[in-house]
Parts: sequence; C-alpha cells; structure tokens
Amino acid sequence: MRTVLDRLLDYVSFDTQSSEKSQTHPSTQTQFELARHLAEELAAIGMERIRITPQCYVMAELAATTGCENAPALGWIAHLDTSDAASGRDIKPRLVDYRGGVIELGSGHTLDPNIYPALDHLTGQQLVVTDGSTLLGADDKAGIAEIMTALETVITRRLPHGKLCVAFTPDEEIGEGTQFFDIKEFGADFAYTMDGGEVGGIEYNNFNAAQAELNFTGRSVHPGSAKNVMINALKLAMEFNAMLPSEESPEHTEGTQGFYHLTELSGSVGSARATYIIRDHDATNFERRKAKIEAVAAAINAKYGANSVKLAMKEQYRNMSEVIDRFPFLIEIAERATRQAGVEPHCDPIRGGTDGAMLSLRGLPCPNLGTGGGNYHGEDEFVSVQQMAEATEIIQNIIAEFSQR
Repeated sequence: MRTVLDRLLDYVSFDTQSSEKSQTHPSTQTQFELARHLAEELAAIGMERIRITPQCYVMAELAATTGCENAPALGWIAHLDTSDAASGRDIKPRLVDYRGGVIELGSGHTLDPNIYPALDHLTGQQLVVTDGSTLLGADDKAGIAEIMTALETVITRRLPHGKLCVAFTPDEEIGEGTQFFDIKEFGADFAYTMDGGEVGGIEYNNFNAAQAELNFTGRSVHPGSAKNVMINALKLAMEFNAMLPSEESPEHTEGTQGFYHLTELSGSVGSARATYIIRDHDATNFERRKAKIEAVAAAINAKYGANSVKLAMKEQYRNMSEVIDRFPFLIEIAERATRQAGVEPHCDPIRGGTDGAMLSLRGLPCPNLGTGGGNYHGEDEFVSVQQMAEATEIIQNIIAEFSQR
C-alpha cells in the first residue's frame, strides 16, 4: 500500500492551477493529466464505475459490503486544481523534521512562528514545505491523498462499508468546482469534502459570497487642457473604494466578520476595471453588503454622469449551515470519528468556501473536514505528515460508522 505522504508527493508534481481568465471548462487542460492519473489509481485499488467527464470530474463508486446495503451512500470529495495566487509549476517539496523556530524555505521566504503561530503546535512533527518559489498544492492534493489512502485501506482490509462514492473536482479555486457536478450521477446521499486546514476541523458555517465587477468610463484629454473636462477613470475607481468602509477588509477582520476585498484594479485615464469579492457569514449582512456596492456605484453615476460605472454582480456560494443544521448527525459522526483518531474536534467558521457549500445548497449535505495543511495559496504553504495520517484515519472511522446506520 502507498502511504498518504507518497501520494501527496506524487500528486503535487502535476501542475493543476486553474485560471479565472479562462473561458473553457475545465479552465486549464493540465487538470486532465492529474484526473487521468487518479482514474488509473482508482482502478488499481479496486474502485468501480470509474469515469472522467468532459469537464474533468473524476468519479468512482464502491458497492456496499454484505450486510451494509441499507446504509446511506457516503461520498468523499476533494478538488484537483490549485490556486493561481502563486506558481504551481515545478514544485519542489521538502520534508522537515520540525524542532521549533524559523524554517528557511528559500527565495526570501520563511516559516516563522511569530508570523504563523500555528507552527507552535507542530513541534515534533514532520512537515512538507516548499522551496519558497511555488505553492505546495496541499490545497487540495492532501485531501485527495487522504481519500485515496483511506479507500485503499478499506478495500485491502475488507472493512465493512455502505456504498462509497468519490469525486475529484476541477476549478474549485475559481468558484466553479460544482458548476457541472451531477449530484444524481455522483450517487451519494451525504458527503464530506476534504478541503480544510488543521486536522480535527469540522466546518459547516462558511461565508456567503459574491463577486462584483466594476467598469469605469472616464474622459481622456490632454492634461494641458484638462480643466473641467477630464474625468480620470482610475480616480473614479479610487473614489469608489474610498466610499467603502476601510475597516471592513480582510486585513482588519476575523471570525465571522465580513468584508469587501479589492482583488484587481487596472486601467487608464479613459477606462478602468475593478473586481471585488464580498463575504459575510450572516445572510442579512451579506445582502446589506451587496446593497452597499450598488449604492456606491449609483452615487458615482449621480456625481459624474450615467454609465460612469457599470456594475455586474454575481453570487458565488451560500453558507452551508442553512442545510447542515437540518442534519446534525453529520457533525456528530465526524466529531466521534475525530476523537477515535486521538484528535480533539473543533467547529470553526470558514473564512472562505468549499465545493461542499454549493453542493449542500443543491441538495447534497456536505460538511468540510481538515486535511492538516496551512498557509494555503502561497509560497509559505505546508502540511503535517502526522495530521495527514490522522485525517486518513478519520475518514475510515466515518465510513465505519456510516456502515452501521
């Protein structure tokens, strides 16, 4: 049997960054390379009905063992793609026996417990880190590795289980992980995503999320004759941003506090474009934030003329607690399974979202579990080998309890 570490080191060798600028599905064809690799591995460990969809969803099933046919069908989901916030090409992972203190990664990057206090709890563990030039890809290849290792263990040891379903999805990092996900074809009654941070995390209270794209139109003339004529589109964008509450941004918020986040700004005097993401756990506050964006855009148009800014806003996902609260046993089972693995469970609000949020709202209740990593989406990303092993055991424990329902 392959270890969970062996699998992670294998999977991160595939460059699977998704791209928000792409108009294809999946957004990058390189995701198919890992998809085909995983399909072959699923067949090798004994999974059944393995398929890859045209949009790069890998799905497989395993029929229930004798006596467990009436158990609910249980799904396991992780995503293929990695963030494009840092390079995902030619990743060079390194194993570190962590004894405390600062880890020098390279390229000017360090893992410093004064900056990342989570490291204080990892002394004595083995960490997989980067060389400082790329992200690691543990988000979410650690989740894939844990699912694959748990499934192989269940099959090899002939452990009892109900029907098991697995899916590896593309484009989660750009909010399109479930866009072509066929829940009926997947075949599960309930599922868990493996896409969290510290092991023991059980997440089902995530952000409501929207994206706002603003296109500003100015009036470009020679600066020598610009008085009372020029309208600088870049300054319109700056004025728009100044009208949002400055303290309600990611760098000033935590826990369940929402925010407005300027993610892109580009342009010239004549035209400019800005993109924001809007986040809030509370549904009422979320609607208030969207209304604030609309009101500020209206104020810019009232001041500088109609169509000075055009706003396009789309909702990305909702807080899955709206659904999971109706199925408390999913959390109770995960808590027991976590304690059986020797880990204390904790349910913290997610300052982000997962495929499980969208799937839950579409009818597949799907909490999220921790995989053992941290500092995702950047060169300082890491994952604990011990925590990956614990996450694998938690999956096996959940499968065992579901087999008895």
